Amino acid sequence: MDLKIDNKIAFVSGSTKGIGHAIAVALAREEARVIINGRSQSSVDDALGKLKELVPDARAEGFAGDMSDAAAGDELVKRYSHVDILVNNMGIFDPKPFEDIPDDEWQRFFNVNVMSGVRLSRAYLPKMKEKNWGRVVFISSESGIQIPVEMIHYGMTKTAQLALSRGLAETCAGTGVTVNAVLPGPTSSEGMTEFVDKLSGGKSFDEFRKQFFEEARPSSILKRFITPEEIANMVVYVCSELSSATSGAALRARMAAWYRAAF
Repeated sequence: MDLKIDNKIAFVSGSTKGIGHAIAVALAREEARVIINGRSQSSVDDALGKLKELVPDARAEGFAGDMSDAAAGDELVKRYSHVDILVNNMGIFDPKPFEDIPDDEWQRFFNVNVMSGVRLSRAYLPKMKEKNWGRVVFISSESGIQIPVEMIHYGMTKTAQLALSRGLAETCAGTGVTVNAVLPGPTSSEGMTEFVDKLSGGKSFDEFRKQFFEEARPSSILKRFITPEEIANMVVYVCSELSSATSGAALRARMAAWYRAAF
C-alpha cells in the first residue's frame, strides 16, 4: 500500500532506539526523509547506521540534542525550519512509589515527556497550517488512561499528552493538518529490561510476564508485550496521506477490555 508520504520530511524525537527507532525505520521504508534524534552524537550515528542497514536506500540524517532543553529545540528549528511530520516520541519512565517521588522529579518528567512536545509543536505547526498539510503524533501510553500505581508521575504526563494532542487538533480544524495520539501498551523495547529488573523481585522474565498480565494488566486482550514494530505500523499510517480523516484521536495500539466495554 502506498501511504503517499514519499519526500515528506519527518522528525522523530528520541529515535535512537526502541519505539522511536522503529517509527523512523518504518517512515524511511515509505520513502520519507527521516531525521533521527538522540541526546548524543554517538547514539545518533549508531542509530543511523542501523537504520541504513535495514533500509539501504533510506534518506536519513541525524540531529543530536536533548529535546527537553529549549535551547536544543531552538537549534533544531534553525537547522530544519519546516517538517511535514512531527512524532513526539521522546519520553522517560521509572517505577517508583508515589511517596518517594520528590518535586524536582515531577518537574523533570513533565519537562521531558510533555514540554518537549509542546515546544516542537509550537515551532512546527504554523508552517504546517500555512502549507495546509502536516502530521503531528504524540506517543502517549495506555498509562495515560489506566494510571499505573507504580509510576503515577509517568501516567500523569501521558494523560497530559492526550489533552495536548486533542487541544492542538482543535486548533487545526478545517485544515489539512492532523494531530493524534497513539497509546502503546507494555512494549518489549530496551527500556523493558530495566522495568522488569525493578519490579520482578528476582523472577524470570516468563514468570514476571505471567504475573504482570494477571495482576497489573488483567484487562489486556493480547496478554503479551507488544513490539516496537507493531506500534510503528500504526504511527506510520497516522502520519500518512491516507489518514486524513483521523484527527484529535487517541488510538490504542493494544485495546484493553475495560476500555472497550466503557465506550
